[in-house]
Amino acid sequence: ASFTISLRTVDNVTVTIKLRPSVPPSCRIRVKNVTGSELKIKPGDSTTFAFTCSTPEKYFIMEIEKKIDCVSGPCPFGDVHLYPPGLPRLNRTFIWDVKASTKAGLELQFTPWLKQIEPGETCPDSLSYHINSCIDKATVNIGTFCRNGSVSRVKLLGGVIMSLHLPWDSPLTTSGFNIANRASIKRLCIIESILKEESSITLMSPNYPLGFPEDELMTWQFVVPSNMRASVFFHNYSLSNCERKEERVEYYIPGSPSNPEVFKLSDSQPANIAGSFNLSLQGCDQDAQNPGILRLLFQVVVQHPQVDENVTHLVDLSKEWNTTVTIHFEGWPIRTPLMSEPICLICKDPRNCDRTLTLVSGAIYKISFLCKDLSRLRITAEKGISCVDLRWCQRKIYSLSVPKAITQLPIRLHKFIWKLLAPDLINIEITSPSLKLQQHVAEQRCNTSYSYSIVSATPETELNVGVFCPGGSIEKIQMRNNITVSLKTFGKGFLNESNHQDLKMSFVPHIKDECTFTVSPDPKAKVYLQTPNWPYGLPPYVSISWYILVPSKQVARLGFSKDRMGIVCDTGRAYVNIKEETPGAEETVRREDELLPQPRNMYHNFWVNVSNCKPVERTQLTLQFQVTSADKQIDLGVILAVVAGAGVLTAIGLTVCCVKKKKKKSQDPMVGVYNPNVNTQMPGKQGLFTKGRKNNESHVYAVIDDAMVYGHLLKESNGSVSPEVDVYRPFDGPIGSLPPSPPPFSFRKDIKCSSNTEDPPPLTGTDHDTYTFAHQKSGQPEDNGDTNEEKNGDTGTSLLENKEQDGSVE
Repeated sequence: ASFTISLRTVDNVTVTIKLRPSVPPSCRIRVKNVTGSELKIKPGDSTTFAFTCSTPEKYFIMEIEKKIDCVSGPCPFGDVHLYPPGLPRLNRTFIWDVKASTKAGLELQFTPWLKQIEPGETCPDSLSYHINSCIDKATVNIGTFCRNGSVSRVKLLGGVIMSLHLPWDSPLTTSGFNIANRASIKRLCIIESILKEESSITLMSPNYPLGFPEDELMTWQFVVPSNMRASVFFHNYSLSNCERKEERVEYYIPGSPSNPEVFKLSDSQPANIAGSFNLSLQGCDQDAQNPGILRLLFQVVVQHPQVDENVTHLVDLSKEWNTTVTIHFEGWPIRTPLMSEPICLICKDPRNCDRTLTLVSGAIYKISFLCKDLSRLRITAEKGISCVDLRWCQRKIYSLSVPKAITQLPIRLHKFIWKLLAPDLINIEITSPSLKLQQHVAEQRCNTSYSYSIVSATPETELNVGVFCPGGSIEKIQMRNNITVSLKTFGKGFLNESNHQDLKMSFVPHIKDECTFTVSPDPKAKVYLQTPNWPYGLPPYVSISWYILVPSKQVARLGFSKDRMGIVCDTGRAYVNIKEETPGAEETVRREDELLPQPRNMYHNFWVNVSNCKPVERTQLTLQFQVTSADKQIDLGVILAVVAGAGVLTAIGLTVCCVKKKKKKSQDPMVGVYNPNVNTQMPGKQGLFTKGRKNNESHVYAVIDDAMVYGHLLKESNGSVSPEVDVYRPFDGPIGSLPPSPPPFSFRKDIKCSSNTEDPPPLTGTDHDTYTFAHQKSGQPEDNGDTNEEKNGDTGTSLLENKEQDGSVE
């Protein structure tokens, strides 16, 4: 098919058809008998042409440029038409180049209204407008716009180059704008935006993302119903290097007592503005050597007034210290909300609102919310606790609970972080006295409304101790280094459970291990415990201990989830140590190349210690074990043995009683039996004793009867009275509470543990008196008082000596 284009001279229109960029010349334009790749038709010409292919829209584009001179002649104000008609169906661009004096202004009015887009974006219908302002020889890109927006008018100073891009299949027959004459606007441009309903629009400074012209001024006019509220947010901006003046934005708000209100671009911009307002951007005189770039991308959000707009919430942080509270949108700070999302604002006062608000301790705040759905907001808080002098810190217990000033807000708490800073030789202890803590493991997951994540950190390393929740068996955790405790909530249940928080912390003296857990399992409960840094493994040379409490009427069964540690050491050795806290207890030690202990019953409090080596690459030390508590079961054989033993003792007792009754008839009562004829009040006199102590065995208990009364055996020494033998007092002092000590990494040797390789631990009591008991030697007569005089009557053996001898035999 052939086309004919006839242009009138008076219209001053030029049509150019040319190949699309980067397209091979597979299709040509034929004019008469000549073919080519480009055709230009000037004003006053009439040309007939055809294409050598059936789909010329794939190869060619067309530009239709109309020049309008408003300086030397009258301007054709009114609607702008698409001329000439009958053009081939190609992607085409209509260009209107209007020259005008800077003493006058031009106004472009659009129907429908336009929406500004960022450079590189495309319009949904592929139809776009480009507006450029021309002042003298300088051209400024006002912006690129699509149809169906809120921009109703653009006023320009001087000339304008207006472009309309249409796809080849667009049915559009009108330009969608008209030109009007206005008085000088005394600024680069004015962009008017009409916002009738709830909406959000994005606008950019001219030349964005390049620099705004030096020392220029422009204005955005926003027409907003008086019953609506508008808020401004700056999302992206940069500043130039000014020599004179200062870059700023100015707001003109009808009814404001301080018009214009001046803000820096870095300030929080006004929000909750009732009705229409103007926003102006003012540049400065830039440094010629290093001008920099002034640019701005911002958002205007229009909303209905909120129901609780005038409801203020009191946040009292006056008694808090070293605390920050941030109210923010969900996903902050990683996720940036889309501009199309409904907006939620937090306001410190009616005009100072933003998507995020940070409050600091030591003050009282009154805040309100401009938000339809408060469930989209979250709270993140942080508190620092540090210790400098242990003498003062050690006497104080700190509560790790969320302040009521936060929990009473109608916003869900996302996270509360405590940063606990301890200097060298001072460690941190975390306790949960009533609720206790449960470690979150795959076999025993937390199902509470909140949990604690505990991390121990130094400048060089970080140890993730684990995730814990209330309602378990861990009473306390002692850790070295600085600690971060993060409370994270799940769902809305935390508001109900927040009143029962009981997590405490205190500073304690230096501990030997990197981390020590104290665990008190509930009766008949199964507790799962695992090494920190799960599943990435303990760091090299780190030692962790668990102290498991076993009630006297309970038995605990200890078992590991796998039979080996699963690592190979590059340097040093890895060990698992298990030891009950009872005198003479055997300590079980396993190396990384040995099988872990089989499940066993523990009848006393016991320690589990895991010490790491430096593993070879791609191996990590991860251990999990479980402790199950149950009531002690008495074996039937034991019961029968006890009954039989009681019967034997009863028979022996009856026999002894019979013998004693016979003796009573023929001899005086034994010293051990109460004898009224003995004067116990005057031990210094010898009148009632016919023999001295050295010459009889009255101080030896041959038989102990139920009726026997124990008393002090006294001797005479220069008229003074002193006890010969001390009164026996059983040891009831504490047994040591330190974990088993694994061998040092540089000196560890292969250890084979058995019942006869461990010496019993020494008694830790403070009384070390020697208690002596007499034992009748076999073969000696019962009454041998005169024959042992040369031995001074010392027939007893020290209990301490017996203990030492027993230990050496073992």
